[in-house]
Amino acid sequence: MSEKRRPNVLFIMSDDHAAHAMSCYGSRINETPNIDRIAKEGMRFDNCFCTNSICSPSRAAILTGKYNHLNGVKSIDDSFDGSQQTFAKILQAEGYQTAIVGKWHLGHGGPADPTGFDYWTVVPGQGEYHDPIFIEMGERRRYAGYVTDLTADLCIDWLEKRDRERPFLLMCHHKAPHRPWEPPEKYAKLYEDIEIPEPPTLDDDYATRAQAAVEATMRIDRDFVDEVDLKGSPPPGLTSAEAKRWRYQRYIKDYLRCVASIDENVGRMLDYLDAEGLTDDTIVVYTSDQGFFLGDHGWYDKRFMYEESLRMPFVVRYPRVIAPGVATEAMALNVDVPVTFLDFAGAAIPDDMQGRSLRPIFGGATPADWRTSMYYRYWMHLDEHHNVYSHYGIRTHRYKLIYYYAEALGTSGSIEERRPPEWELFDLEKDPYELNNVYADPAYAHRVASLKSELRSLQLAVLDEPVDEIG
Repeated sequence: MSEKRRPNVLFIMSDDHAAHAMSCYGSRINETPNIDRIAKEGMRFDNCFCTNSICSPSRAAILTGKYNHLNGVKSIDDSFDGSQQTFAKILQAEGYQTAIVGKWHLGHGGPADPTGFDYWTVVPGQGEYHDPIFIEMGERRRYAGYVTDLTADLCIDWLEKRDRERPFLLMCHHKAPHRPWEPPEKYAKLYEDIEIPEPPTLDDDYATRAQAAVEATMRIDRDFVDEVDLKGSPPPGLTSAEAKRWRYQRYIKDYLRCVASIDENVGRMLDYLDAEGLTDDTIVVYTSDQGFFLGDHGWYDKRFMYEESLRMPFVVRYPRVIAPGVATEAMALNVDVPVTFLDFAGAAIPDDMQGRSLRPIFGGATPADWRTSMYYRYWMHLDEHHNVYSHYGIRTHRYKLIYYYAEALGTSGSIEERRPPEWELFDLEKDPYELNNVYADPAYAHRVASLKSELRSLQLAVLDEPVDEIG
């Protein structure tokens, strides 16, 4: 690929933006016209999954193309070792201008600071929504304004100053819509007089499922810190069911108000590319580091291997390769992202990257040997706030098998307190909301055996090890 045609890369990633809060994915609860524009002018991936549904580990997987047991970031309490190889370093060495702006969440100081970037300015930790601090090339600076607007401002400012003779990689990483949800003033009253539809599983009772689902402390009706998360408490006199619905409405509206600001600023970035004549030569991706429970199963947050948490939104536009308005069922993973960018840049792809380039799928030709199953592992166990069991599993196009091994195994941020191991199996064709665990159903005995065998194969293929015998 010639220097002139090596594509620019604009990689826009939000934090905790679930696919089912995007109208291009058929959302029942909001509209995202600017994000939808990427899908309408490009491709929507309907089966894009993270390999560990929590912020820092997913970000590390995207940077390195490796699962977390190899890149060293198994939990949100692990810092990233910036001495290791990343796709940004490789692109930088290949002559790309590289920058990251916004959310980093992989540690700060020394080897944890961003590396492989000509320019970086990132919020410390989770960052602040209003008048945030950014750490710019090691120096702290506070800005007046709203973090989502400021992130886009800083991205556009960097693009204005770039060398127009060289391709660029710009990672525009929004803090929003991470908890606690604090929308900008301009969207503070959005949806105020509208009742947002409730998810079908809001009143899930976890009747057939593992104890892990029962013990998780992510319930809308019980585990919010009302004054922090909801900026208030339910009015007196409500029944418990009414109070739950009040909390859901309060939660989801602020979440969606934060999403509205993201969508607006995605539009600003797309308009800039148009105005600068960069649209045809730029791969634009919009994604999130993982999914999120929007009242699904009665929860907020993520971590579980259930669909709403596992699934990443992933829409991409590159007019030179991708036909407009295309959707694909091909299974994509977060570890595929860096391999794909390197492929388009004409750079050598390191042998130890564990993803696979999505380039042929962008062109409309899914390879015959493309993956039909994926491996997931959530390492944290009984952390202080969410109480989710450690687990791993396999998802195929129809089935999902989850093993809660329920041990900390020394993972940072975990509590060293074992729980009895348990299995869950879901037939996603018959049970898309994952309400009916059929692991013990004799009719699925053969399926369980074959999935366990495939799980072992996937685990070994990515150089991970089982906690105990899969039998």
